[in-house]
Amino acid sequence: MIQRIQSVFLLLLALSMLSVLVVPIWSKVDPASQGTALLTAFSLSFASAAPGGSTLGATSTWPIAALAVASAAVALFAIFQFRHRFNQLKLGMINFLLIVGTIGANFIYSNMGEGLLNIKLIGTYQAGFYLPTLALILNLLASRFIRRDERLVRSMDRLR
Repeated sequence: MIQRIQSVFLLLLALSMLSVLVVPIWSKVDPASQGTALLTAFSLSFASAAPGGSTLGATSTWPIAALAVASAAVALFAIFQFRHRFNQLKLGMINFLLIVGTIGANFIYSNMGEGLLNIKLIGTYQAGFYLPTLALILNLLASRFIRRDERLVRSMDRLR
């Protein structure tokens, strides 16, 4: 089960999607107003560090966290479906949609954060923004090797 290369890819996919929960996704700093905006999987927070400035609340970004956890759970479940390669392929397609949804949610919330501070300044994407892209590549590689295993099994059935 774990000795198959697609299981390793699926495990790395799950780890990268769970890492989205703990690393920052996007940040922006305005040197003039000393304001900072930070996007994580759970919140989009804005704080002003200027004298007399206030710390504003945070907007909940739970869809990012929910999609990342769901994608990791689907990948872990797919590892244990090693006897049912067709089910693994279906789970891979579902995981593809979840990862694309995570990337889309990251983009939407980072665009919301752009409006919090000086619009002329551009925010920077952090590691959490790129991890779903890595997970997408790992998902495609896992699907490719699952299909290769299925072709191998079918060719062995023809030889019998």
